[in-house]
Amino acid sequence: MSVTFKVLENILERFPPRPEHLISALQDVQSQFNYIPPEAMTAVCDHLGVPLSRGWAVATFFKSFRLEPRGMHGIKVCLGTACHLKGGVRLVEGLERELGVCRGHTTKDLSFDLDTVNCVGACALAPVVVVDEEYQPNATHRKLRKVLKELKQA
Repeated sequence: MSVTFKVLENILERFPPRPEHLISALQDVQSQFNYIPPEAMTAVCDHLGVPLSRGWAVATFFKSFRLEPRGMHGIKVCLGTACHLKGGVRLVEGLERELGVCRGHTTKDLSFDLDTVNCVGACALAPVVVVDEEYQPNATHRKLRKVLKELKQA
């Protein structure tokens, strides 16, 4: 979604122009755009009377804020001990080839994010890949290709 004045205005009208609403306003912006665009940061800070440097300081301090566009679908490959031993690294490498992107990055068309995590707490189902918060137990390249194909068609 592109950043428009009307969308930002709709978000900001919910917040009185006071600095204590900075985090909430940034959360709403991120919820709308899937990241915090620079022009949205400027609008939020202007509206709330917060120095732009403080807005960026808050956004870079909290890991939950994203400053770069994210993909429509999130893929997290578990690399905990059980998943690692059962081929988690090979799954990551296969997804990197399939998506044309390195872990920790977003595909150029903003369809997918590929990340690794230390553990998803499902060791009995290893290797596990989480796609859009849905666990893919006993993951294989074949199963993941099918899931990706379904997401691309949706």
